[in-house]
Amino acid sequence: MPEDFIIGAKLTELVDRIVNSYQAEPRTQHIDKFFLPSHDRIVQLCRDLLELVYPGFIGRQHLTKHNVAYHVGDLLPRISEALYRQIYLCLCYVDENQHGSNRNELHCGGQARSTTLTYLEQIPSIRKMLAGDVQAAYDGDPAALNLHEVILAYPGLLAISIQRLAHALYRLDVPLMPRIMSEWVHNKTGVDIHPGARIGQNFFIDHGTGVVIGETTEIGDSVKVYQGVTLGALSFPKDERGRVIREAKRHPTVCDNVTIYANAIILGGDTVIGENSVIGGSVFVTSSVPPNSTVTIKPPELRLKQRDESKIAKPAPDTPSGSMPDYMI
Repeated sequence: MPEDFIIGAKLTELVDRIVNSYQAEPRTQHIDKFFLPSHDRIVQLCRDLLELVYPGFIGRQHLTKHNVAYHVGDLLPRISEALYRQIYLCLCYVDENQHGSNRNELHCGGQARSTTLTYLEQIPSIRKMLAGDVQAAYDGDPAALNLHEVILAYPGLLAISIQRLAHALYRLDVPLMPRIMSEWVHNKTGVDIHPGARIGQNFFIDHGTGVVIGETTEIGDSVKVYQGVTLGALSFPKDERGRVIREAKRHPTVCDNVTIYANAIILGGDTVIGENSVIGGSVFVTSSVPPNSTVTIKPPELRLKQRDESKIAKPAPDTPSGSMPDYMI
């Protein structure tokens, strides 16, 4: 394309039209405002946090008991600085959009420092939860060679790892950032777990692709979920003005030791799947299930019709070897 393809009055006209569209549609522009978290830096922070919780597997390798403290001592300040900055921007973003010019950056800075420290202090307990998830994946999948393969290769483990890291921020009332983290891993794995979902110990997502777990979902310990499972909302409660009540419990509760097979759909905030239950593949559940239950659908009738061999097409006798024969009935 020649450099002067758009020149003179035409360029000025296009600039004016595009800029006018910004003013006409404020919902898709962020102009005359100062605070917004960085998607790219939050993604890098996800990678750094994974390196912190899975030392030697992600990021720097060849760690030993002699150098691992130096590695953490180098990694942790970088994580802390990036974490503080993005939390600060998230808090200021909300303050700016709620109060306009009356934002209090000093207050945001103090809250961001406190939140960053509280979050990093949770890393050992998050690692303990993730160790249980790794073990659950190995125990639940006979194809897994060892725990290391689970950490290095399993998309379900990556999804729950980021969800647990994001959930800790969600519980600390950090806006925007947890959802950016969860949507990044959703894009990578096909597993969509809202950071607000409360998930117990030893959670395993087998295969992973297409799993959807909503914000107010509660999952107990030792639950196993297969691909395509949806734990979703049946309806959205609204106030007297017709606005969605976002704090309401909209998604199901799954108790301990439940297995949910592929493509099952479980909906509703009042729906409780009792402990030790099995939910079969492709079922649609909108009401509670008692403990120790098995829920399946009656399989469709399969019809098998035997072909008449006298009418099966035969290759022409002169068909050259290796060529595609013509069949005639």
